[in-house]
Amino acid sequence: MRLAFGLAALAISIGTHASAEDTLRLFTAEDVFELEWADEPQISPNGRQAIYTRRSNDVMTDRTRSHVWLVNLDGSSHEPLLADDASSFRSPRWSPDGRRIAYLKGNDDRTGLYVHYLESGRNAFIGDFEENIDHLTWSPDGEILAFTMAVKAEAESLVDKPKMPEGAEWADPAKVIDRARYRTNSEGFLELAYTHIFAIPADGGTERRLTAGDFQHNGPLSFTPDGQEIFFSANRNEEWELQTRESDIFSINVNSSELTQLTDASGVEASPRVSPNGRRIAYLRTNLEPQPFIATAVFVMDRDGGNARNLTENLDRRAGNLQWISGSEIAFTYQNRGENMIGVVDVNGKRRVAVEGIGGTTIGRPYVSGAYHANNGALVYTKGSAYRPADIYSTKNGRTRSLTSLNEDLLAHRNLGKLRSFTYESSLDGLEVQGWMITPPGYEEGKVYPMIIEIHGGPHLAYGPHFSAELQRMAAAGYIVIYDNHRGSIGYGSEFANLLKFKYSSPDDFADHMSAVDWAIDNGFADENNLFIAGGSAGGIATAYAIGLTDRFNAAVAAKPVINWVSKVLTADSYIDQIANQFPGPPWEELEHYWERSPLSLVGNVETPTMLITGELDYRTPISETEQFYQALQLRRVPSVMVRIPGTNHGIAGRPSRLNAKTDYTLAWFEKYRATN
Repeated sequence: MRLAFGLAALAISIGTHASAEDTLRLFTAEDVFELEWADEPQISPNGRQAIYTRRSNDVMTDRTRSHVWLVNLDGSSHEPLLADDASSFRSPRWSPDGRRIAYLKGNDDRTGLYVHYLESGRNAFIGDFEENIDHLTWSPDGEILAFTMAVKAEAESLVDKPKMPEGAEWADPAKVIDRARYRTNSEGFLELAYTHIFAIPADGGTERRLTAGDFQHNGPLSFTPDGQEIFFSANRNEEWELQTRESDIFSINVNSSELTQLTDASGVEASPRVSPNGRRIAYLRTNLEPQPFIATAVFVMDRDGGNARNLTENLDRRAGNLQWISGSEIAFTYQNRGENMIGVVDVNGKRRVAVEGIGGTTIGRPYVSGAYHANNGALVYTKGSAYRPADIYSTKNGRTRSLTSLNEDLLAHRNLGKLRSFTYESSLDGLEVQGWMITPPGYEEGKVYPMIIEIHGGPHLAYGPHFSAELQRMAAAGYIVIYDNHRGSIGYGSEFANLLKFKYSSPDDFADHMSAVDWAIDNGFADENNLFIAGGSAGGIATAYAIGLTDRFNAAVAAKPVINWVSKVLTADSYIDQIANQFPGPPWEELEHYWERSPLSLVGNVETPTMLITGELDYRTPISETEQFYQALQLRRVPSVMVRIPGTNHGIAGRPSRLNAKTDYTLAWFEKYRATN
């Protein structure tokens, strides 16, 4: 791990810090371990400082670590606050008086809650928990810390087990499952547990559970100014497990645990935020509609739940991360054309853009991302570029300042591929689609290069002009890399996102991707005899589907794909939401539709050499999907290879070595089938 003490962010253009004599090197797998990026920024109550988590990859442990750093908003100081070689720290939160910082520290087994005293530099141990805790929040008087945590419940036993003699060794007992949500991709098979809200004294003591019932109570948590109530969201209907888009806003009294429901409309009301004077509640609302994608609006209501109104009615985007920036204005994020924006809307619905293009908190592929914090008219946020992961920036009264430069010592000395954006028309219907192209280092105008099209997941996600370690490594290997926000991507409005309704995957999105390929060929960038296709998750599905419709690609890499929708939706953790929102009915009623969307239905056409990469513990796109396609390709004598990643789930690039391995295998496969001119 590198520790670079940058006092002010420097220019992000490639080679800014390289001297005339400096020879720029290509970006390599080893460099992935040297990357750093900022996340979780928090402004101090006095508005003079910010804390943030500084993430870096540890080459010895093959893990991403998080330390907490402190930076002055005038750029005069930047120093570590909570950092050591053995621990990761997360969720740092300023106390209301600005004299303490609460934070979490722990590993996969336990979570420790601590408070750091800034004046003395000492750390107080507050509590130790077997379960992960989340949504850490101070009470306004600084006396209480509230958080959410799962509480194990007792499952009903169907049989009485015989008593095992002392010293005997019996087989593990049977696992009995009788609930709808029993497994997740990230956690595997779940113990019976329900998420509840807790409060604990900020100077240490015993935690107290505030909520009750067999329901999931969700953050973020928001106190009233008097500290008497906490607002949150939950679905407390008896059928909550099978309801995919439903939750309401509640408040709970900190002293009496009296519960009050404030909303009851159909759909999702979530993420409540109490205004500074306590008179209003801002929250997010998503209607209950039979659409794969639904816009999310910013609402505000009186503290008692009355007078609810939509403040962003005409935005047609998915709003998120609400925060009061002042007594009358609410900040929020939304995606627009490959960028993440911070918008601000006042209680009368007047809206403005405060910051364009936050992001940089994902380093593998160029997904839209980013984090921010608002306080007293000021904003701190993460911002990267096509050539840098996230740094910390601040803005107030129209003045923007860069506060960190975490990767200049590395990336200013690397010859990175250059990014350019483009738009093109889909051959299907003339729809305008936005795309980006990375040219390899040393690119020469007028020369054609082998080309990779890399397809994003979701499908209702989006790429943008952001740093990508995987795609930069592809460019360093001599490839033109293109990617697009095809129909179904978010950030272009509901109509655009829902063009894939009941068409995931289909010839429709295939036409978008092939039109991007044709654009690169027609404009003299790509070698039409050296075309390659890759993608992960929804992108893996699109890749596997595409090679059933065309043999134009020299080779393909489908990472964690769905191959057979009939088997996928009834074996994956997402079955409840997916059947309800992405298909016209369950597979036993719409079998032909599921089969038409399945790449397996086209496997008889496939001639393209294909690599499949999937985690062996993937419960989102189970590895049985990969095995079906691999075995079908083997039976058809199509050159194919299956790469299984042990001990990992859907996030096959979640550790630095795995990110590199995914890229290494992809490039090796493509190089094997790269034609020489």
